[in-house]
Amino acid sequence: MFIKIKDLELRKIEFAENFAPGVIGLGEDIEQKGQLRSSGRAELVEETREARQVVKDIRVVGSFTVNVETRCARCLEPVSNSLSESFDLLYRPQGIDATGEDASIGPSETEIGYYQGEGLHLEEVLKEQILLALPAKQICSPGCKGLCPHCGRNLNLETCHCAVTIADPRWGALEEIRKKLEH
Repeated sequence: MFIKIKDLELRKIEFAENFAPGVIGLGEDIEQKGQLRSSGRAELVEETREARQVVKDIRVVGSFTVNVETRCARCLEPVSNSLSESFDLLYRPQGIDATGEDASIGPSETEIGYYQGEGLHLEEVLKEQILLALPAKQICSPGCKGLCPHCGRNLNLETCHCAVTIADPRWGALEEIRKKLEH
């Protein structure tokens, strides 16, 4: 769904959109399971700046519900996530805030997104919100043992019999000192 500035100049746009798995690409490591349900509204917020410049911001308020599957950061097994979030976002035309020099931004400005052209894709808004709702590192359980660094076996499912310990070459000098002290 494309939210056009021209349509927002006339009225607020209400949306209730469902997206099947695969319609919104979430990346290689995240798989959508079932329908993505979203609802909300988009409206135009006009801001008057100096020299009678009017900035046309798009405010998107809504919520979504979706089930996604990611991989455990330790053992790479699938982990299900049921996400249900609300959002209140503001999008400004790209380049409108450019000053030509580096400038610091305040906390309120970190909440502003930017759009290009004549509007904004709802799919991009939802993709961003889904990715932000996921934990940075997902693990299947607090006691996950992960994979053996030598043979790659899942240590949650089977024990590893790797007897070879590979010494870290950075500790080599200390190992020589330890051997000298033992003699």
